[in-house]
Amino acid sequence: MNKCKIVLAEDNSTLSLLLKFRLEREGHELLMAKDGKMAIELIENHSPDLILTDIMMPFISGLEVISHVRNKLETQVPIIVFSSAGQEEMVLKAFSLGANDFMGKPFSPNELVIRVNRLLA
Repeated sequence: MNKCKIVLAEDNSTLSLLLKFRLEREGHELLMAKDGKMAIELIENHSPDLILTDIMMPFISGLEVISHVRNKLETQVPIIVFSSAGQEEMVLKAFSLGANDFMGKPFSPNELVIRVNRLLA
């Protein structure tokens, strides 16, 4: 598999470091954002192959990130969202904005790797 660029937007530093380690071990390049504002900057500057975003983040939410990517940048880059706010409404909103996949927290990093590789295939 080719080395893919992934933007990871997650405000939990422990989780983001775990995911970074796990996905880099798979051969991917990770660009880290601790909030939605930083995520949008990384996405605009690096044109990633995949976006992983938490829904609840400081400044700009994951839902706003999805909306920006789909409507302003008009790109179909795959997006996986995750949230501990197991709120069905948020999940449905994420899908209606254009998310490709959803994972509820806590989740297995191994399962995430499988979903990432499937979307990048």
